[in-house]
Amino acid sequence: MSGTAQDLSRRLADRAEAVCRHYLSNGRREGRYWLVGDIRNTPGRSLFVRLQASAKGPAGKWTDAATDERGDLLDIIRGSLGLNDFPNVADEARAFLSLPHPELESTSPPRRVLPAPSGSVEAARRLFAMSQPIAGTLAETYLRRRGITLLHGTGNLRFHPRCYYKPDDSPTETWPAMVAAVTDLTGRITGAHRTWLAPDGSDKAPVNTPRKAMGDLLGSTVRIGVPDNVMAAGEGIETMLSIRQVLPNMPIMPALSAAHLAVILFPPALRRLYIVSDKDPAGDAARDALIERANVEGIEAICLSPGFGDFNEDLQRLGMDALRACVRLQLAPEDVLRFMSLPQ
Repeated sequence: MSGTAQDLSRRLADRAEAVCRHYLSNGRREGRYWLVGDIRNTPGRSLFVRLQASAKGPAGKWTDAATDERGDLLDIIRGSLGLNDFPNVADEARAFLSLPHPELESTSPPRRVLPAPSGSVEAARRLFAMSQPIAGTLAETYLRRRGITLLHGTGNLRFHPRCYYKPDDSPTETWPAMVAAVTDLTGRITGAHRTWLAPDGSDKAPVNTPRKAMGDLLGSTVRIGVPDNVMAAGEGIETMLSIRQVLPNMPIMPALSAAHLAVILFPPALRRLYIVSDKDPAGDAARDALIERANVEGIEAICLSPGFGDFNEDLQRLGMDALRACVRLQLAPEDVLRFMSLPQ
């Protein structure tokens, strides 16, 4: 049967490099291996996937040198998409391999797969699993139109070409959407955020509420980059990606709203937190609450303030060089060389 784990694993191994390029897009090939940070598609070199069978073992097997975890390409699909149940992993693998769903061998009626409750954690995970990497999509077009061109480490951002949108008291519509995975400190998906887009990716969709979140968001964030002892947290995805244009090595944590920014959970290794607040009363209140919480935990808190309403507005109106100069003045001196890009 084409749906068994062993058969799917073998078929995926026959296309090991294509699997890695699709699900571990933040890695790269070196010799007979694909190198990446971990099975969640984090940039790095700790995890290596064997692309060709050799005396060391079959193709498709991987080892994470940092954790000594091992597995096959089904585990890669599971980890990169945040899937928990094997049927969902198998469905994704069959879709990648263009295989039909296997016929049931039992004579009993097929078990109906119930839809996940609207707005639930499971619905968020399914939506993210059905989305695709943003490279070459309208989501990338949308971000580039806002001046955001450095998109490394954005495995938690994806694109769905026909994402459901339910207006008030009107039939459900579909629009293209940028989909962001909201994760907890372990990397487990607890929610998703949707930004519905215009059909050409030039702007947000012309709907009443072009941004909505779903799932369990409390304490979690959209994590971009590898968590470290210095990170930046703020509200909007575009705002935080704008900061990352001039701080390309800085891990960031968009919290999606001022209320959620105030209660984010701190990674264990965090020692300095840059707080990126929008210029409005809600942003000021979130900043103050976060500073107080960080101080209690012994974490140094430093505020980064935009010249206009937020840093994406700064980037679009002032340009990269002016944004770099503005941010540089607000960094701790030791972080300038560590995180800041140099003018081209």
